[in-house]
Amino acid sequence: MTASAIIVCAGNSTRMKGVNKILLPLGSSNVIGNSLMAFEKCPSVKDIVVVCRECDEEQIKKTAEEIGITKLNGFARGGETRQKSVLNGLRKISSDTELIAIHDGARPLVKPEHIENTIKDASVFGGATLGVPVKDTIKIVHDGLIDDTPHRPSLYITQTPQIFRRRIYFEGVDFAAEHELDFTDDCQLIEAIGTKVYMTVGDYTNIKITTPEDIEIAELLLKREEG
Repeated sequence: MTASAIIVCAGNSTRMKGVNKILLPLGSSNVIGNSLMAFEKCPSVKDIVVVCRECDEEQIKKTAEEIGITKLNGFARGGETRQKSVLNGLRKISSDTELIAIHDGARPLVKPEHIENTIKDASVFGGATLGVPVKDTIKIVHDGLIDDTPHRPSLYITQTPQIFRRRIYFEGVDFAAEHELDFTDDCQLIEAIGTKVYMTVGDYTNIKITTPEDIEIAELLLKREEG
């Protein structure tokens, strides 16, 4: 099955001290350039839509041209929330696409083979997300006191892309609109309509650039991969 990718990078980078993290240099390009290239290399991805701020569109377009991105199908504006940003991106994807792949533009180290694995799982189960097992013991805390210790083998860190059959995703969108719900995670949108999402195991290098230290870690991980 073929997928349309919606790469979301419309945040204000408040934790990056005002610096737009998606345009920070990384490797031979920048953060968004690396994210775009990962999807460009996936045979199952037919087109890419970038959701961003209007002030960033020209620079992202320039980046795409410099690194030879051919699947970029357009841009959409960021909304007030992540969910609204994704909805804006949905209006730009190909009308005949079978799967919708939603990815954080600030996850530049996602591997094409992991994207392809998630696409395959989503085509079977209806929805799939990349993720990795939690390494540490997690505690549930209320008022400073530990209430419970969840069973660690059942805990996963959710990453992106999160990929869903088009019909299922739009069912989730309609349900959220009807009940005035807004989710920060696309899997929650699908879970809300009672559909199970498959966890495709990726790796721990698929980090999200959130703070200034993360870009330094990403650079080291990229150099290790290239080396």
